[in-house]
Amino acid sequence: MEKVILLRYGEIYLKGKNRKYFEDVLIKNAFERIKEYGVKIEKIAGRFVVTNVDENQDIIVEKLKKVFGLISVSIAYVMETNLEKIKDFCKTISLDGSFKVETARADKSFPIKSIEFSAIIGEIILNNNQNLKVDLHNPKHIVDIDIRENGKTYVSFEKIKCLGGMPVSTSGKGILMLSGGIDSPVAGYLMAKRGLEINCVYFHSHPYTSEQAKQKVVDLAKVVSEYSGKIKLFVVPFTEIQERIHFNCDSEFTITIMRRFMYKIAEMIGKQNGCSCLITGENLAQVASQTVQGITCSNSVIEQMPVFRPLISFDKNEIIEIARNIGTFEISNLPYQDCCTVFVPKKPIIKPKIADCIKQESKIDDIEELIEKAISNAECIEI
Repeated sequence: MEKVILLRYGEIYLKGKNRKYFEDVLIKNAFERIKEYGVKIEKIAGRFVVTNVDENQDIIVEKLKKVFGLISVSIAYVMETNLEKIKDFCKTISLDGSFKVETARADKSFPIKSIEFSAIIGEIILNNNQNLKVDLHNPKHIVDIDIRENGKTYVSFEKIKCLGGMPVSTSGKGILMLSGGIDSPVAGYLMAKRGLEINCVYFHSHPYTSEQAKQKVVDLAKVVSEYSGKIKLFVVPFTEIQERIHFNCDSEFTITIMRRFMYKIAEMIGKQNGCSCLITGENLAQVASQTVQGITCSNSVIEQMPVFRPLISFDKNEIIEIARNIGTFEISNLPYQDCCTVFVPKKPIIKPKIADCIKQESKIDDIEELIEKAISNAECIEI
């Protein structure tokens, strides 16, 4: 009996005439993750089927669990939709404890309705397993029978939960301000879940920040890419800009002015690379620069892009839980500091005003040249 992997999607069902586009992107994304195993993916009504899975089924399932757009996968046995053949297969099923049968009869030409067919199959399985009982409410096993319109029936025993969301790239492309902290990788993950392709920008202040700090961010981007697909990481040399801010601006404004430079640079790099939005890991009131006034001052330098802050209302423990689940938390906790720890003032301003920020920036000569130099010297790392 051939084994396949059934893929089920969620929100795409809500799409109208453009549903095929979302399905095609989802198939492409799924195939990219598992093509090295020589598999094929075919589309049937409401499902995708992975064939040629052989002995790699468990590895393939683990990779598919990270594909946004899928809500569940199942390792299934496939057979012709024929009453006697289905019955014969179900006679071989060996279970213990409790079970129930669930039937999805997408093929309405099949003559037996779902509830009745579940009862027929349940009786067969029960008769062939001595230490088994029926439990319709909290069974140990669920035998799932999926009768599809393609003339095939798929029998599986577990629906393995996936991440849901939308297929990556169906919502466009965004530029993520990626630091070495806990928050920004989680922000990138969440926006990829909503269908954004992710590029990243990291600000590196050598020699104040080490090569280990840079590698830490590369490693974080690698983890995020397991969910988002390929990433371009732009490493921007930020030392000269930070030194100019430190030596020319009032100390309480240094963090706010630094953030404004970062926003400008990130937007420009994003536009050069086809991005239509900026993503940050900002969280309201978490640090001094993330007050309403601080965020307003940073945001005011953005000319064209919306700024998405998926973590803006999250509790820190909620962010940490996601970071642990996706595999970034331990990397983020490595003791290599990013540029945000350089020249930190003792008393940063909590409620800056845009006019005061502009006044502080006027103390720095050649701002545009500094920005252009940083961008032209940025390193692009493909992950």
